[in-house]
Amino acid sequence: MDRAGRRGVRTLSHPELQELGLLYRQTASDLATVREDATSKQLAAYLNQLLGRAHNLVYMGGKPKVSGLIGFYRDTYPAIFRSVWRQTALATIIFFVTGIAAWLVTIHDPAFASRLLGPEMMQTIERREMWTHSVVTIKPLASSEIMTNNLTVAFTTFALGITAGIGTILELVLNGLMIGVVGAATWRAGMALQLWSFVAAHGVLELPAIFISGGAGLEIARGMLFPGLLPRRDSLAQAGGRASRLLLGTVPMLIVAGVIEGFVSPSDLPDWMKFALAAVLFALLITYLSWSPKTEPQKPQF
Repeated sequence: MDRAGRRGVRTLSHPELQELGLLYRQTASDLATVREDATSKQLAAYLNQLLGRAHNLVYMGGKPKVSGLIGFYRDTYPAIFRSVWRQTALATIIFFVTGIAAWLVTIHDPAFASRLLGPEMMQTIERREMWTHSVVTIKPLASSEIMTNNLTVAFTTFALGITAGIGTILELVLNGLMIGVVGAATWRAGMALQLWSFVAAHGVLELPAIFISGGAGLEIARGMLFPGLLPRRDSLAQAGGRASRLLLGTVPMLIVAGVIEGFVSPSDLPDWMKFALAAVLFALLITYLSWSPKTEPQKPQF
């Protein structure tokens, strides 16, 4: 421990590393025995300190490198996305089918929007006012709250995959339902351009991030329900690893989307500039996700 502490674990040979693991387990057993003896408190304290040092060395793993993080987002993440694109596509379909259905129902029955959105928001829409003007006065705070909310939605949609995908599907349905109803209500009020010019710039990142989170949740469900030739536990572990890394890639997307939604979307920029920004961001996103990395991860077996 003294030698490894001074020069690092690389100074230990392979046999010494094996011995270190054996000594660690033996010392842990000795400590459990010594603690039973009330007269050996000093020895127990020494062994506890020695084990603490050994634990940090044995379990510290490799030091994280910036290059590794860059490599993950540059090469690994686009490959993971493509390996489970079917789940993300299914999540996208669920969202849009629900949104279109909600739009059609609201157009046919305007009272449906009132029941879902509540009287206060409906009165705002009927006055042809956007409910987002308050964001302008508290941009930094609003941006932070938007990021937090978006990350919460993404992580919830992902985590609910453990419910065999039922919770993930419900989250996608609820989000699709909301945007469909709001879209129809604003269209009836002649506010469609105001709504979509507000949504466009950040929505091209925020919505795909939600779809990818939904795909990650559905990947967990796939590993649970359709293990193939693997034991169910191993299948779930592998699917969970892919899904977790898939979710990790949405974090920068949601952070950027939150900044845009807090500062750009409610601003007085011309609508064409907001739509142009949306087009550029979406093109960059598609280009990034289509990036061919050096190595492709193994695709899940169905």
